[in-house]
Amino acid sequence: MKYTVIGLFVLSIGLSLPVCATEYIYRDLMANSLPAVRCEALNTAKQTATQPFTIDKYSKKFCQSQGYGWHVDKVKDLGKTVCNTCTDNNTLNNCHQEDVVVSCKRIKPGSVGMLPGKG
Repeated sequence: MKYTVIGLFVLSIGLSLPVCATEYIYRDLMANSLPAVRCEALNTAKQTATQPFTIDKYSKKFCQSQGYGWHVDKVKDLGKTVCNTCTDNNTLNNCHQEDVVVSCKRIKPGSVGMLPGKG
């Protein structure tokens, strides 16, 4: 009984507080990742270029290049894998992703926090 009364009290306080939704600005970017540093066999080089870690790393860099406060919302398209043969060994390759589409977001200025003159 005691927990029910406390739960109802907390619920009534939570419902009476104003809800402020955060608004975001979205921007879609298309960019290319850089090839790996080392030369590898073709299948291994393709796997390295399409690893989730590699895609996440470069999509984060794409969004941060827009300025302060930009973050990755989601990766919309992985693009296509392009491979080049290495100059010192023709049997090894370097691969990278071209035309990766990333959706970036940033908090809309003034949508969060205290605004002057509004209480």
